[in-house]
Amino acid sequence: MTRHHVAVLALDQAVTFDLGVPGQVFTSARDDQGQSHYSVRVCAPHPIRTTAGFTVTADHGLEALDDADTVLVPGVGRSSDPVERGFVAPEVAEALRKAYERKARIVSVCTGASVLAAAGLLDDRPAASHWAYADRLREHYPRVKWDFDALFRDDGDVLTSAGVAAGIDLCLHIVRSDQGSEVANRAARSCVVPAFRDGGQAQFIERPVPVTAGAGTARTREWVTGRLGETVALEEMAGHARMSVRTFTRRFREETGLSPARWLLQQRVAHARLLLESTDLPIDVVARRAGLGSASALRQHLHTAIGVSPSAYRRTFRLSTTQTSE
Repeated sequence: MTRHHVAVLALDQAVTFDLGVPGQVFTSARDDQGQSHYSVRVCAPHPIRTTAGFTVTADHGLEALDDADTVLVPGVGRSSDPVERGFVAPEVAEALRKAYERKARIVSVCTGASVLAAAGLLDDRPAASHWAYADRLREHYPRVKWDFDALFRDDGDVLTSAGVAAGIDLCLHIVRSDQGSEVANRAARSCVVPAFRDGGQAQFIERPVPVTAGAGTARTREWVTGRLGETVALEEMAGHARMSVRTFTRRFREETGLSPARWLLQQRVAHARLLLESTDLPIDVVARRAGLGSASALRQHLHTAIGVSPSAYRRTFRLSTTQTSE
């Protein structure tokens, strides 16, 4: 098995959680024989100081980016050059641009997006980062199409995530895209994290009025995900949560950042993708089991979500996993 090489680029004021997540998630992505699909190398231009108050001396220098399949930049502190002053060291920018030019996948976690932006890799692209840095990042990098609502943004060869734990979501998304849902789900179980989190950053943004204490909608969401093949009305969801429809809808949006209908559609499409990846079921059966009703409805929703048809998605996915195992 050929391993996918990930280079994690640590810079001054690296956020230690972001620095540790890629190695944990990617090396947990294993095949049926227990072999990891990824190798992870941490690199840095020199010994760097972290936000946790200790210094890291990486095993590799910037040359590790030269043959990496994926280059990942963890978050950096609020007083770091890319965040506070809008620039990055020339040698770092050059190494990132060279990796991008030779078609390496470029990834950032949290404020690591500021490093990519300072290197010019996010100009005119959609990108995610931590909502708390929105004003500062917009000011320094106005050409970037910032999205401070999403947990992560996948723009093909450049992927960015929101803050801290959203880096886990993005790493699992990458594993799912590379290796399939079964491998990603096993990696998530190994890391003791959800395989997929619904909603966006809206559920974490500070509000002037705190969310009312008491029972939330999490148990109802779990109940619904076990019934995706059935018709579940908003009234039934509210009844399960023992709330009025109005209260349930408000609470649901506060907790997930989405309306119940939009959240449910996301779950149905995600389940359909899993069935397309892992089974040979006919398209119309996949649509019914995911609760989307018909093959035409599945085609429409999948095309809206990822821009391809169910058949094309299945073919591409099967080809990708076959090539990986060779």
